[in-house]
Amino acid sequence: MKKNYDFSKAKRGAVLRTPPGKTRITIRIDDDVLEWFRKQVHAAGGGNYQTMMNKALRDCMERQDEPLEATLRRVLREVIPTSARARRAAPVVKRASKRRVS
Repeated sequence: MKKNYDFSKAKRGAVLRTPPGKTRITIRIDDDVLEWFRKQVHAAGGGNYQTMMNKALRDCMERQDEPLEATLRRVLREVIPTSARARRAAPVVKRASKRRVS
């Protein structure tokens, strides 16, 4: 390391310029959320967690145009297994109740 450095030709600002269409910001993310995205990138064999977060936010943003009913139907299809939906759709047979007559 040198004792003195010449900063006379130095420029202020970021070392790497932000590409067009992108904005550099500082954002606070919960530790567990950030760790989840980093693990997803690692499991995928590499990449950039920031790109993955951007895609997740864009997907959420684009789904805002989806009507509420369509959103609910999509979520229910993902959550409820097909066999459970088939059982639920089967006709219900009511049994005669056994009442005591006094």
